[in-house]
Amino acid sequence: IDCIHNIAILGRKMFPAKCLKRLLSSDSLYPKFCSSEIISADIFKSLQSIVGDKNISKAEAVCSQHSHDESYYRGNLPAAVVWPQSVQEVSHVVKICHKHRIPMIPFGTGTGLEGGVLSEQDGCVAINLTKMEEITGFHPEDLDVSVQPGVTRHMLNNHLKSHGLHFPIDPGADASLCGMCATGASGTNAVRYGTMKENVLNMEVVLADGTIVHTAGKNRRTKKSSAGYNLTNLFVGSEGTLGLITEATLRVYGIPEKMVSAVCSFDTVKSAVDCVAQVMQSGIPMARIEFLDDMAMNCANKYSHLEYRVAPTLFLEFQGSESSVEVDIETVGEIVKFNNGSEFQYSQTMEERNKLWKARHEFWYSMLALRPGGKGYSTDVCVPISELPDVISYAKEELSSSNLLYSIVGHVGDGNFHCGMNIDMDDEDEVRRVKEFSSNLVKRALAANGTCTGEHGVGLGKRKYLIDEFAESGVMLMAQLKRTMDPYNLLNPGKVLLPEYLEKFASSKK
Repeated sequence: IDCIHNIAILGRKMFPAKCLKRLLSSDSLYPKFCSSEIISADIFKSLQSIVGDKNISKAEAVCSQHSHDESYYRGNLPAAVVWPQSVQEVSHVVKICHKHRIPMIPFGTGTGLEGGVLSEQDGCVAINLTKMEEITGFHPEDLDVSVQPGVTRHMLNNHLKSHGLHFPIDPGADASLCGMCATGASGTNAVRYGTMKENVLNMEVVLADGTIVHTAGKNRRTKKSSAGYNLTNLFVGSEGTLGLITEATLRVYGIPEKMVSAVCSFDTVKSAVDCVAQVMQSGIPMARIEFLDDMAMNCANKYSHLEYRVAPTLFLEFQGSESSVEVDIETVGEIVKFNNGSEFQYSQTMEERNKLWKARHEFWYSMLALRPGGKGYSTDVCVPISELPDVISYAKEELSSSNLLYSIVGHVGDGNFHCGMNIDMDDEDEVRRVKEFSSNLVKRALAANGTCTGEHGVGLGKRKYLIDEFAESGVMLMAQLKRTMDPYNLLNPGKVLLPEYLEKFASSKK
């Protein structure tokens, strides 16, 4: 039956429909994965021989830890979890899974917010890459570093600071850097340094059949290249659906001479966001410019023991030379005053700055603390800066009218903002209102020529919006890429593209 199953996948026209109905899923042209029994004793021993006895587990508690991330989504338990410790081990594990048609879920720190590492099927193998935690190359004179997937941004910055360098992309959580590549992450510093897309020079990737590729060529780390297709950015943001990232070569930057953080508040959301748009249009090189609404400020004050005014607020950071920072502060201060903002409250020492930005990064946990036992739901969109005041005002009005427990924060310097909600999962009507708001917000963002997600990724939560954002032709091209690179849909199946898109593409090629 296994032999017929595999042949049927490759040559459907050879078999009667009645036979195929038993062998293939009724709702997908990809193979229907078996239950956890697919991980037979022999397959388990094969995986065990690669990673060692201590680096594989079928324990329910371990599998449960790999069935969720920070989102409200819940997935099926994997049949097994493996911890490879080298790219060769990853490749061998993938080859075994590919041979036996076992779906694979790459797993890192589990800090995602869209269910990107959860399995919708039984019988998958979770490949936890956190034990690969070496900094494999460092060239301070060239401002680049190469890291394995177990290296987090805090680990890297602790290594870099003695050299006067830092890696500035900070999504808030201490996420793994290769996981940040996989989701196309950004964060508070993106307004100045860009997102992961702008800061990845090369990647080592294991494809669905176990082949190891280097997206810019082995050991290449130039700041630019016109050679061939841009394979690096094909994998940045692919969320583990095209390959497993086992190494990333990243840009690093010198620590600025002077850094000053400041806080100012406004009477209305619109005046705060209008101020942001004017600052960015003035060409001032802001390092950070973050928006927190009154609800978020209330959460931050309570959770992080701050005493700021509960009102729409901007957290700002200025970086550069002594003289340039002074000029920038004066110019931004004039724009704030024009929009009826308050005087700046400054944080200049490292301790003060760290406390301020720690409070901003702990937004998610401060919101969850408002209702212990509630479940967090976060959605993000990104729009052109000129559209930002209207879209944030729309979100605020919709959330208030929906009677939800919420707060809004945003990396508003690049048009990206987040709406976080604390949900009572036992209240079906509240869950419905949250989902309805999220859908309406995405539609409003798309109507403003924005995107359904600025940095969280698509995962499970945003799949249905891709057809509106890219049109059918764009989604079908993505389906073609996925089908070509992963013909059996084994790599993180169900993420980014809905099964119906893959099915439609497959049907069109019959």
